[in-house]
Amino acid sequence: MKIAVIAEHANPFAGPARVEADGQNVHVEALARGLARRGHTVEVLTRRDGARDAPVEPVPGVTVVHVPVGGPGPVANGDLPGLMDDFGDRVEERWRRRGDPDVVHAHFWTSGLAALRAGRRRRVPVAQTFHALGSVQRRLRGTADTSPPGRQRLEHAVAQEVDLIIATCRNEVEELRHMGVDGTRMTIVPGGVDIARFTPGPRPRSPRRRVLLVGHGLVGCGIPIRALAQLPEDVELVIAGGPVGSVLAEELGVGSRVRLVGSLPHEDMPGLYRSADVVLPLPGPETFETAPLEAAACGRPVVGAAVDGLLDSVVDGVTGRLVPPGDVPALTGALRDLLDQPRIGRRMGHAGRVRAVAHHDWRVVTRSTEQALEEIRSPRPVSARLPSPPSRPGGGHAEAHAPPTPG
Repeated sequence: MKIAVIAEHANPFAGPARVEADGQNVHVEALARGLARRGHTVEVLTRRDGARDAPVEPVPGVTVVHVPVGGPGPVANGDLPGLMDDFGDRVEERWRRRGDPDVVHAHFWTSGLAALRAGRRRRVPVAQTFHALGSVQRRLRGTADTSPPGRQRLEHAVAQEVDLIIATCRNEVEELRHMGVDGTRMTIVPGGVDIARFTPGPRPRSPRRRVLLVGHGLVGCGIPIRALAQLPEDVELVIAGGPVGSVLAEELGVGSRVRLVGSLPHEDMPGLYRSADVVLPLPGPETFETAPLEAAACGRPVVGAAVDGLLDSVVDGVTGRLVPPGDVPALTGALRDLLDQPRIGRRMGHAGRVRAVAHHDWRVVTRSTEQALEEIRSPRPVSARLPSPPSRPGGGHAEAHAPPTPG
C-alpha cells in the first residue's frame, strides 16, 4: 500500500522524544518504520517546524513531508484548528500532482480535519486515531484544560465522517459510542512498546525502596505524595515527566523522600524503570498511555487508577494493581502490598513482560494496523459532510474488540 500519515502538530522524526512529550511521536514513528519494513510506502505529512523543511527520508520507505502552513516556529494549540483547511488543501494539491495514496491515517483530531478535507476530495479513504479525546481531557483537567473552543464538536464530526476509527482502548470506544458514533466503524489496536529497548534487568542496590511516578504534566500527583506519607521511611517517590512543585511533600514531612528527575530523553527511561520496585503511571491526556507498557516490558509491576487506557494496559492481580481513582487509602494499600512482598511484585513484573511481548510489541501493533488499513483501501464516494474548523485566529468494518489478555 501507499500510505499517507497525517500527524500535523508534531514531527515524529524531529528528535528524541521525552517522557512528557505526547506519545504520538513515538507511536507514529514506530508505525511508519514498521509499515515500511512490511513493504509499504509511507509518507508522513507534518506541519513545518523550521524555515526550510525539505522532504527527508529518515529510513528506507518513509518520507517526511513538511507542509508549509502557519509560521516556521511553534504554533499555539488553539491556533492549529484554523490552519487545517490550508493544510488539507496543500495535501490535496500534492496528491493531485504526485498521485493519490491508497489510504490516509490521521493522528489526533486536528489531523483528521485536514485528512478529511483532502481525502474526500480525492476519494481517498480515511482512518483516524484520536490518541486523546476532548471529553477525557476535560474530565481529567477540568478548568485547567487548554483545548480550543469547539474541540468536542469537531471531534464528533471527524468521528462521524471517517471510514474507520482505530481506537487504542475499550474506554475510548465507549466514549465514542456515548457520543453517538457507530461502533461498527471502530476497531481497537492498542499502543506498542519497543521490547528490544525496554527490557527487564536487575534493580540497582539502594537503601530505599522506590516508587516511580511517570506522567504527562503530572496533574494529580498530590494523591501519590499523600500515599507516600503513609508508607515507611525507607520508601521514596521518584517523579519523572515534567516540572512539579514539592510544597505538598514538604507540608506532609516527606520532602526528603521525593526526588524530582524532570524530563528525560526517551532512551534514558528503561534504566529509570528498572531502578523502581513499583511503577505508578498517572492518567494523562492520551486515552492509552505508554508508561504502563514500558514499565511492564521492563518487568516491573504497575499500580494505576482504574480509568481509561489503564483498564486495558494493566491486568489487575496479574501484571499489577488497579485502584479507584483518587482513593489514597487504596493506593497506599496496593503500594504497601507490593513493596512488602517483592516476590509478588517480581511475579507480576514477569507477567507484564510476557504480555507486553505477546500483545504490544510494535511488530504485533503494526500488523494489526496494516490489517485495519487494508479493510478500507478501496476508494470511497465523495462526501459533502465535512467538519468545519473554527475560523483562523487574528471523525462495514470490524466491530470494536478488546485486545486479548493472558489466560
